[in-house]
Amino acid sequence: MKSKAFQLTILLLLIISNLNSQDLKSYLFPYPKQVDLNNGFLNQINGIQIGNGPIAKLIERIEALNITGNIKQYTSPLITNTLSISIDTTLTHLDEYFLSIDSTSIIIKGKSEAALFYAKQTLNQVFEYSSNNKIAVPCMIIKDWPDFERRGYMLDISRDKVPTMETLYHIIDLLASWKINEFQLYTEHTFAYKNHKVAWANSSPMTPDEIQKLDTYCKAKFIDLVPNQNSFGHMENWLKHDEYLHLANCPTDCNTIWGKRKRTSLNPINPGSLILMQELYSELLPNFSSQYFNIGCDETVELGSGLTKEVCEKEGKGTVYLNFIKKLNNEVNLHQKKAQFWGDIVLNHPELIPDIPKNMTALVWGYESTYPFEEKLPKFQEAGLDYYVCPGTSTWRSEIGRNHHAFINLKRAAEEGKKHKAKGYLNTNWGDWGHWQPLSVCYPTMAVGSAYSWNSSFNPTVQLEDILSQYILKDTTKNAAKAILQLGDAYLKSNIPEGNANAFHLMLRRYKWTMEGQFQTKKLNKNGLIEAQNTINQALELLKKAQIKSSDSTIIIKELDQAATLAKHGIKLGIARLEAPELATKNIDKITKTELAEELKELIYNHRLIWKYRNRSGGVESSTEKLQGLLDYYLNE
Repeated sequence: MKSKAFQLTILLLLIISNLNSQDLKSYLFPYPKQVDLNNGFLNQINGIQIGNGPIAKLIERIEALNITGNIKQYTSPLITNTLSISIDTTLTHLDEYFLSIDSTSIIIKGKSEAALFYAKQTLNQVFEYSSNNKIAVPCMIIKDWPDFERRGYMLDISRDKVPTMETLYHIIDLLASWKINEFQLYTEHTFAYKNHKVAWANSSPMTPDEIQKLDTYCKAKFIDLVPNQNSFGHMENWLKHDEYLHLANCPTDCNTIWGKRKRTSLNPINPGSLILMQELYSELLPNFSSQYFNIGCDETVELGSGLTKEVCEKEGKGTVYLNFIKKLNNEVNLHQKKAQFWGDIVLNHPELIPDIPKNMTALVWGYESTYPFEEKLPKFQEAGLDYYVCPGTSTWRSEIGRNHHAFINLKRAAEEGKKHKAKGYLNTNWGDWGHWQPLSVCYPTMAVGSAYSWNSSFNPTVQLEDILSQYILKDTTKNAAKAILQLGDAYLKSNIPEGNANAFHLMLRRYKWTMEGQFQTKKLNKNGLIEAQNTINQALELLKKAQIKSSDSTIIIKELDQAATLAKHGIKLGIARLEAPELATKNIDKITKTELAEELKELIYNHRLIWKYRNRSGGVESSTEKLQGLLDYYLNE
């Protein structure tokens, strides 16, 4: 009788443990290709469960060590754990790993050292699951590999916000935990070139020593730090200085597809443009161990106007563009590196794609949920070129995120990229117009992009609340993650068309312009803005209930509150404009305008203060100027 009761108890314990193990899916991120749970549990002998503390500590200690072999861990008088780590070149896929857990042993096999690193990360997640839920580690076999050879994240450090080294290390740690293996810092003028201080003087730029330290730190986590220096368009931070005016394609206003523009693009037929790039490359590239280099060359909207008008009419705009790209590529090759470049301009001239040097990698970017990757990618595939799909976080021009459409964009890029055999997947986080979105707003789309780049078949958004809570926020209530995700979807309530900005940012940015002149603002309505405001307020109430235990918990709360309050200011301005004559900011009644001005003064003060928690001081004034412009308009119009 006692024997049957004992057996029943053991069976019940096993059933409970097995039910709990289903929650393992909330801990494995990115989710592996194949997870098979087997009967039994690590360190469970004859129904007796022995603690996993010693083996868990061992696994944690060796995560960053490139070691192979067998390690014995004496867990108890009854059990000796064996941890076996080995390279297995017979595994099929690049960076593939095999992870097995049975009652006494753990076996890790990897195609490469990087694969072993990824396996150990997954193993730590399994033990995190066990520890947090106070349950046994289930026996299992995991077989896993990435969908993309190159899995990257790019951060804009040229639109005012240059992170501190501490922030960059934090970001690298997160990327490594998500199995990212490429990191880029988008640079226009924020590297401390020794002969060009005028370009970066007020920007707190990255120094050669800092880049070298980051490069070393990245390599230890199997991340390739790829240099990034725009080399054609987006050179306004150089060309605005008279020392470089002779290199501008449009020294004075030109008519472009973006309206009147000047001093944004280099003149590709001026030999001085190439000479400048030769000097910059020679100084920048030796600080990086990567074999790749992103030369940018996107959005050259001035090309074909100004000083290149005549030559483009004679030879063709696409030909002039490609000729300069080839010259830049030659310079990159002289430094024993391979050039990456943004693919948007050459896609306007698809007949020239076969003429692109075969050692170049095209970066095919598109940030709308409907961007036709399926139409664009075959053009590079058929030309025999390596290429990446490049979706985005869609956090820029949003203050608090545009998650819904970003998630679709990130998913479609992964699906189409895998289908068309893209070499890489680069998730981009831009800083347009002041870089007002804080890091914590970016966490969801950073994570989702990372997960899709590893496993395009699994939807990571179903795990997201748990992943953010467990690994970033350290919040057992999950309220902080819920708040961040709710903030990121608040823009949907405004019920305006999808675009490169949400309703809140449009009001803060386009305060001088007519609401009828833009496809999104002309659809703004009071009910939608009020709904969005209510959603933001609900999210802030959730944030108050959170119990964030991460080391940066205070920063997260402050920056989320600032971003949300800034978004609500945009809503208040939008409602006031909808009620004003001619929907104009200048026609808002005096009392309301005074209230808006007082609120914005406090927002500007907090913007400067919170900026310095994670970022260098150099760009804060440039970012703040854009808010100050709105404040001046309130006070003077």
